Amino acid sequence: MNPCRALLVFLLALAPLAVRAATIEMHVNGLVCAFCAQGIEKKLRKLPATADVVVSLEDRLVAVALKDGQDIPDVDLRKALTDAGYTVTAIQRTETPIDAIRARVKQARR
Repeated sequence: MNPCRALLVFLLALAPLAVRAATIEMHVNGLVCAFCAQGIEKKLRKLPATADVVVSLEDRLVAVALKDGQDIPDVDLRKALTDAGYTVTAIQRTETPIDAIRARVKQARR
């Protein structure tokens, strides 16, 4: 294999590692009470790739911090929330640390 092709293969193998997000933010309709938030948090914490969860009723936001090198497919996230009776309107992967999201949510409450 020529050196250029070997380099290309190497870089393509690393590509999935570069696009992995640290946090998944979801906008969810149907959140109306603290019991809803607690139920979602409990359900998502059971997923093996979950490191932490933040749920904001006011912002209709659910954020999941991922364990290093792990991911949760969008379809699994949607299924977990729709099976619990909620509607996921958007899923966004970001490098924003979960603590920054927690602080942003807390600041918005003031």
